[in-house]
Amino acid sequence: MHKGIAAGDAPNTRVRHRKRNSDVGAGAGKSNGSHLLVNDTSKYKSFLVRAYSTLWMIGGFALIVYLGHLYITAMVVVIQIFMARELFNLLRKTHEDKHLPGFRLLNWHFFFTAMLFVYGRILSQRLVNTVTPDKVLYRLVTSLIKYHMAICYSLYLSGFVWFILTLKKKMYKYQFSQYAWTHMILIVVFTQSSFTVANIFEGIIWFLLPASLIVINDIFAYICGFFFGRTPLIKLSPKKTWEGFIGASITTVISAFLLANIMGRFLWLTCPREDLSTGWLHCDPGPLFKQETHALPGWISDLLPWKEITVLPVQWHALCFGLFASIIAPFGGFFASGFKRAFKIKDFGDSIPGHGGITDRMDCQMVMAVFAYIYHQSFVVPEVLSVDKLLDQIITNLPLEEQQALFMKLGQMLQEKLIGS
Repeated sequence: MHKGIAAGDAPNTRVRHRKRNSDVGAGAGKSNGSHLLVNDTSKYKSFLVRAYSTLWMIGGFALIVYLGHLYITAMVVVIQIFMARELFNLLRKTHEDKHLPGFRLLNWHFFFTAMLFVYGRILSQRLVNTVTPDKVLYRLVTSLIKYHMAICYSLYLSGFVWFILTLKKKMYKYQFSQYAWTHMILIVVFTQSSFTVANIFEGIIWFLLPASLIVINDIFAYICGFFFGRTPLIKLSPKKTWEGFIGASITTVISAFLLANIMGRFLWLTCPREDLSTGWLHCDPGPLFKQETHALPGWISDLLPWKEITVLPVQWHALCFGLFASIIAPFGGFFASGFKRAFKIKDFGDSIPGHGGITDRMDCQMVMAVFAYIYHQSFVVPEVLSVDKLLDQIITNLPLEEQQALFMKLGQMLQEKLIGS
């Protein structure tokens, strides 16, 4: 009887073993590349959705760039708000929030306080330059700028006191985790955005070129992986492949060199904006945007129909941007992928069809914006003080009486020098 039972169970046992083995085989298949786009049966549908939304985004982005610095800055602000909303919701728990009325409002209080502080620091001088002709507005703005830091600190303290007063028993852990998470979001969002806005007013090209290279790298990584991807690149992003990474890198570096030549010919993109107006710009573009002719080496000129090439010096800087956008910036995306895996979510949001949320599109852009600003300040901006910058500092930081005293003192010094010579 026992033998019969054993014999009867044997087929079931073998079935279970076969099922387990088939599961293992399926898992192995996944680890060997079934996540890759080249093996995705629904890839063409997702490709069309992604392409359609990409075209809309590129069209809208081009229109905003055409409108100018102030509109681009407004776009950055809108992106920040959407990013903050997605990140705030990531750790939100509905049950706990029901017992904490107004707690969400506190998060946004800290957000807009940080926004006032960051943009006040970046745009204060340009705001002064804008209102200088109007004496009343000029005095009001200079007073606000003088006490800007005190105003922001007072707003932050009010939020801090608000947080302490709303602490509830049995909710401490959740409230303090939300407090820490809010400050982490502010650091992530406003650190990169402050660099982005600074790049915009140094000349749109210093914002547009890095941002465009990230978009190009993302598009061609997707296309190359879509058609040729066979070798997984990193476990954090199963659909990323070496073929996509290498193809996108080559395309991005070439695009950087060519795009810099095109963008560098437009004053609208190369001139810095010293105020908050939206009028047309005229300036001396500087040596970076003036053509230089270079003779080609003999062995290259023998292969090509021309003996020399004409380039803009900014194109050599663009190569550095292209290398960074293709090699280092993607790690911002890998970081975001690991972050999403930690919280067991596919995307940060669903506001962009085929792409996920705004934060999903900004992961590499954040890394790139910081690099672009640091590179520009370190290797592009000349280390000299201009008369305009000195005058701006004097007008902003000295009251009218001290400005007059400085004018009189400077006149006496110049007169003494002329007499002495």
